[in-house]
Amino acid sequence: MKILLSTAIFFCGLFSTINSVFGQTWTPTGAQTNSWGAITASADGRTFAALVVEQWNVVWVSTNAGVTWTSNNIPGVSPVGRVETVAISAYGDKMAAVALYAGEIYTSTNYGATWASNSVPAGPWFRIASSADGTRLVALGGGLIGSGPIYVSADSGMTWTPANAPVTNWVSVASSANGSNWVAAVETQSPASGSIYTSTDCGLDWTLMTNAPDLQYLSIASSADGTKFIAAAAGVSGQGGFIYTSTHSGAIWFSNAVPNDDWISVASSADGCTLATVSILTENGGYTGHIYTSTNSGMTWISNSVANQSWDGIASSADGGTLVAAGTTSWGSSSGGIYILQTVPAPELNISPANSNLALSWLIPSTNFVLQQNVDLTTTDWVTLTNTPTLNFANLQNQVMLSPSNSSGFFRLVTQ
Repeated sequence: MKILLSTAIFFCGLFSTINSVFGQTWTPTGAQTNSWGAITASADGRTFAALVVEQWNVVWVSTNAGVTWTSNNIPGVSPVGRVETVAISAYGDKMAAVALYAGEIYTSTNYGATWASNSVPAGPWFRIASSADGTRLVALGGGLIGSGPIYVSADSGMTWTPANAPVTNWVSVASSANGSNWVAAVETQSPASGSIYTSTDCGLDWTLMTNAPDLQYLSIASSADGTKFIAAAAGVSGQGGFIYTSTHSGAIWFSNAVPNDDWISVASSADGCTLATVSILTENGGYTGHIYTSTNSGMTWISNSVANQSWDGIASSADGGTLVAAGTTSWGSSSGGIYILQTVPAPELNISPANSNLALSWLIPSTNFVLQQNVDLTTTDWVTLTNTPTLNFANLQNQVMLSPSNSSGFFRLVTQ
């Protein structure tokens, strides 16, 4: 079967057609004004989970890209417990949350509607991250209040194993899509320093990245293959913080050309090309933060025009087509909002042999695409295929299997 893949952009000799719209317009979601904190997004950019600073046991969830939100209480978390972070699977159905002072880890399998407490040693637990399928979890102890261990789970939180890692001030962790490669950051305040560790065995053993700058790290994110990282670090001696990136699995790090600011959260697309960072304060100590984005792995950055807020968290869909940011107008107030930036991506359509079949695949999109076929490019007789794509959680690629024939075939992805 002769195959031609069609888009409006050429990729490695493959050709296809995509309807695309580009822009830098951030719009408010349907979330009510509040003192928003951490936020995370599913790989398809449709499900978000966000926290409010003063609401110690509430996880806000949207399953329609921020149009509507539902508040879900986690039972057993007291006012002194406080949920700090929520991890989310590729589809958003599986979630995991850590409570700082309560020392508990909770999981949900129904988009945060109900939660179960996991059997794990008492914390304090500060951060948690998940593989794309929600099976592998890594929880960090300590954070900004002291030192803690790392624990890992290979069964969605049912059982936990201590990792071979130092007990220290862990502040952020991120995973590859398949949960094999992990990266975690440390911030110590006395003395002011920090470090970055990586794991290549599902979080069991951790290695110090000796080439990473000695900074007070606050946030770290990873590409789907676990080879590209972005890290935000706090400033020292009254100076703003820094953004560093690595495209070599942490072996080499580059300082990024962004203004010195109080960068507090970073996000990455699956390929590590689209990056985003938010600041909670300005370099002059005001309460107007910034959002900066990059589409070339941090080589260049764009300052985004957004509402005057002190931003506290940012997250990205796998294709980078959806970015969502949360914050407050002034820190600790209840007048902040959650904003979203959406662009129509241009996914690359790939083809590969799979036993006696052909596999067509593309990165899970944040916009609805349909796969179409045509036997003759001189006609407009494109037919939408009814094959339901399956998601490969190891690389976040949607995949459709086709049986070869003796005829020619042309394929394209088109937005619905």
